[in-house]
Amino acid sequence: MTRSPRDHYDAVAVMLHWTMALGIFVLIGLGLAMKHAGLPKARVIQLYQLHKSIGIVVLLLAVARLAWRFVRSAPPLPDALSALERRAARAGHAALYVFMLALPLTGWAVVSTAPLNIPTVLFGLIPWPHIWFLADLPNKAPAFAVAQALHKYGAYALIAVVAGHVGAALRHAVKGDVPLARMSFFTHAEDISE
Repeated sequence: MTRSPRDHYDAVAVMLHWTMALGIFVLIGLGLAMKHAGLPKARVIQLYQLHKSIGIVVLLLAVARLAWRFVRSAPPLPDALSALERRAARAGHAALYVFMLALPLTGWAVVSTAPLNIPTVLFGLIPWPHIWFLADLPNKAPAFAVAQALHKYGAYALIAVVAGHVGAALRHAVKGDVPLARMSFFTHAEDISE
């Protein structure tokens, strides 16, 4: 069976997808460890710095991914999917984009309104500013509480959306109606010359 290059995502989209997926899984793991592993405070502070660094990278990658999506649209969904499955796929992808942008932004808001005012230095090398209009609030406590709640509950919602995304991808791969090769590096040898 001959496949059109538009049956799958292009190499840039695949690279962004898997890089972000790795970052998101690491962020989830770090977030859960910081909150629930009972680690010493000094270790938690180190993990917070790493969490913030990876979160900003994910935010920048999400912006790049969204920009790339405008330049190069996603391949069409396979005809084998029902109308309900198509709507669910679109809703799931929209939710992923919302969370990929909203969670780093709410995390940045948490840091910008935190009472301790600890600076963010990405990977210990690059200073990253606070959100100026939040950092300059005379009473940051209400904004901090809202940002913290949005980030915390948003993270749990993201875990559910990611689980649904992975589950749907595996289900369709087993059924054979949406191959995993749509988002694979191994389908792009012919795309390099595009």
